[in-house]
Amino acid sequence: MRAGNMSRATAGFDIGVALVVAAIQVVGGTFANMNQPDVRSLDIAGYLLLLAGPIALAWRRSQPVPVFLFTLGICVAYLVSGYGYGPIFISLLISFFTAATTGSRWWTYPFVPVGYLILVWPLPTLLGRDVNAWQIFGLMAWLAVILSVAEGIRQRKAVLVARRQRAEAARRDAEAQRERRASEERLAIARELHDVLAHSLSLINVQSSVALELFEKKPEQAESALAAIKAASRDALAEVHTLLHAIRTGGGVAGEATGESNFPAAEPDSVRQGRRSWRDSLGRGAERTEAELPREAPAPPPVAPRAPAPSIDDLDGLLQRARAAGLTVNTRVLGTAHKLPSVIDVAAARIIQESLTNVLRHAPGADASVTVRYTNYSVDLTIDNSRPTGTQSRSGSSGGNGIIGMRERAHALGGQLTAGPRPSGGFRVAARLPAQPPAADSPAEPAPHGSDQAT
Repeated sequence: MRAGNMSRATAGFDIGVALVVAAIQVVGGTFANMNQPDVRSLDIAGYLLLLAGPIALAWRRSQPVPVFLFTLGICVAYLVSGYGYGPIFISLLISFFTAATTGSRWWTYPFVPVGYLILVWPLPTLLGRDVNAWQIFGLMAWLAVILSVAEGIRQRKAVLVARRQRAEAARRDAEAQRERRASEERLAIARELHDVLAHSLSLINVQSSVALELFEKKPEQAESALAAIKAASRDALAEVHTLLHAIRTGGGVAGEATGESNFPAAEPDSVRQGRRSWRDSLGRGAERTEAELPREAPAPPPVAPRAPAPSIDDLDGLLQRARAAGLTVNTRVLGTAHKLPSVIDVAAARIIQESLTNVLRHAPGADASVTVRYTNYSVDLTIDNSRPTGTQSRSGSSGGNGIIGMRERAHALGGQLTAGPRPSGGFRVAARLPAQPPAADSPAEPAPHGSDQAT
């Protein structure tokens, strides 16, 4: 609709310009011709030539070069017919500026000297017209000025177009950055949900299988497995509540215990708008019911349970669930243990948890060992398991994204992770995480290739 209105306004303006130029050329041409006694008197053909140029100006924007050539031909015909000099050049000047500033230079600039030769000198002299020095040199200077003005307008338009293109490119880049941040947030939330739930649900799955097998033969061991299921499900619910609370309040999840955030600080516009509309709707609902309900003190918002973030500082506590599920886990710490940044610490703990969950699911009866090696520049994790002694996996599924998620987590921190079978049997997950998280704008190294064991 707006483009159509602008098009109609432009067409109306061009028609108005054509009418004004027609009036000036007809009236001014009449008086100019009367003051030149040696020229042909204006007749119907002369007036038609005076009107033809202005009429063509109505199409100067859609057909700039044809209109320019047409008005040039009209001027040539007017002077060759013997009529006197006058304002007939106005339509030629307007059409030239339009064509020179919007079209190609090669179809406009060369016609300036051609027009000079035909309309000023030497062709008029050869046709018997009297041409003085002012016309020869003065009009030459004016034509040079006209060319300079046309080129200045072209350069000005080119600058404006370049500015618009840069602004559009900046807008697209900002939109792409917002989409990238939103995608990173979704990926971080999905990875955290997987890490929170996969470990607990895998333990529940394994323990429920044990309980079913021992329910009739060894009810006391089945009771222990059911107790482990209850504890794992309770802890999983607490962790999910903590995660949801962090998402709703815009806080971090991985570094919540220490005040650090594992999610990008920027929040997508769609999330902010959705949260704002949700609050507005709550506000409107409160206004509607305010007169109907008795006034009471506002109830404090429910506080989500806060569980401490997993940490490799308490390695025995981190391995408690896996050991409760019946997995034998040996640990070894090399180097001088020191406090790691929260995001590195949580990532290391999640990698250990996920690796042990894989052992429980895919290697029944196997033993596991966890080695943590501290250096000045990194923390190295090695999780090995022996050959499985069971005949089949207790997991109800055969594929997942566990190792993919661990590798993405390590890669996002500038580290590396490899996973694959050991030559002596069993499986190994080896990760190297930096001692300090990388800067926000530093690129991460390519993720290493390796075989993936599903989760």
